Amino acid sequence: MPTRASRDQNPPRRCRLQVNNTYTYDAPKDLKTMRAKPPPVNGQLPIDAPERRRLPLLLRRAWYGLNQAFRRRIAHLGVTPDQFTVMRTLLENQGLTQRELTELMSSDPNTVAALLERMEQAGLVERQSHEKDRRAHRLRLRALGRRKYEAARAVAVQLQTEILSRVPEELRERFLENLAEVADACRVAADTSPTRGNPSQRPK
Repeated sequence: MPTRASRDQNPPRRCRLQVNNTYTYDAPKDLKTMRAKPPPVNGQLPIDAPERRRLPLLLRRAWYGLNQAFRRRIAHLGVTPDQFTVMRTLLENQGLTQRELTELMSSDPNTVAALLERMEQAGLVERQSHEKDRRAHRLRLRALGRRKYEAARAVAVQLQTEILSRVPEELRERFLENLAEVADACRVAADTSPTRGNPSQRPK
């Protein structure tokens, strides 16, 4: 029978494989967890391996950083990045309905409705009667909205130039083309993915 001293010098280590592919073992004073690394496939690590650059994390970091930088730089104008996107979209596409605006912004109806309500109250946009559909309205920028947009646009151009300067000039256009392809693929995936809990139901 081992003595207490021998147990202290050589503590038992019990290893167990869990159902979530996690190995656990008992250390002398605490329980440690080690996740088993999946083997490389064709000499490459899995697409979600921590050692690789992962698409979701990169997109999230890029969007969060860009959005926060822009938000801070236009705060003195009293508008937000989302409101800037509304103003830009309305200027580039005259006479949009709320539904058309929602589609062009790749947003959801509730978010756009709340945005427009605040912008109407601030005197940035206005609704005009639709010439064919009584239930719809045309959205237009008011004079104040145009002035706010022009001021924010100058900031947006400067910020975009600043960020793209990190990409070699000869690669920028191709980089943006690739990014557009990724954005399109994400949109297709969202449009064709069934709603969880009802495999036959797809988002509209």
